[in-house]
Amino acid sequence: MDARRHPEGMTEGMNPAEQAVFRERVARARAGDADAWGELYRQYAPAIFRFCRRAMPTREDAEDATMDIFLKVRQKLSQYDASRPFGAWLYTVAANHCWDLLRRRKVRQDLEAGDVEEMPLQHPDPGQLERLIDQRTGQQVRRALDKLPARSRMALVLRYYADMSYDEIAEALGVRRAFVGVVLLRARHQLREVLGARGAASLAAGGAS
Repeated sequence: MDARRHPEGMTEGMNPAEQAVFRERVARARAGDADAWGELYRQYAPAIFRFCRRAMPTREDAEDATMDIFLKVRQKLSQYDASRPFGAWLYTVAANHCWDLLRRRKVRQDLEAGDVEEMPLQHPDPGQLERLIDQRTGQQVRRALDKLPARSRMALVLRYYADMSYDEIAEALGVRRAFVGVVLLRARHQLREVLGARGAASLAAGGAS
């Protein structure tokens, strides 16, 4: 989990010519070009669905959230600041949407911001967590994330899947920036506990999702 990676669908790997084509596509979509919008959707929808699947409790929730996010993005496309990476903006919209859903539904509501100050500062061995993740299938890791409180799960997804900064995570989760590190520290500890020996049997016995 400590190895950072850029989310799929981002434009960092594009050469200058590809970036120019992409910017032109975004501009066409903003102007109402349905074909350009369809191309953006096909490029980003799989990655946004995978993001939602990690953030939301069920596959059905993730499918619904993905559709709602793209409806929202299309409505807000005129507000998009072209000087900002499109993928980063899209992930921010997705993160805010998923977190709003979780808060409204009170699905495994995590500690409120005031309680974050009282979280124990436990320091799990990053190497041990990496080894546990390597020993589990992708499906088992997703099931482990599903067992975490909503805020812990979202913090891990935002940091290590969407590659968001502490400032962006603080804004998305509604906590002060100073507490983001504590939230992530606790979340990594919780994930290590679920992936450890005590949680391995239940993860292996869980149904496909």
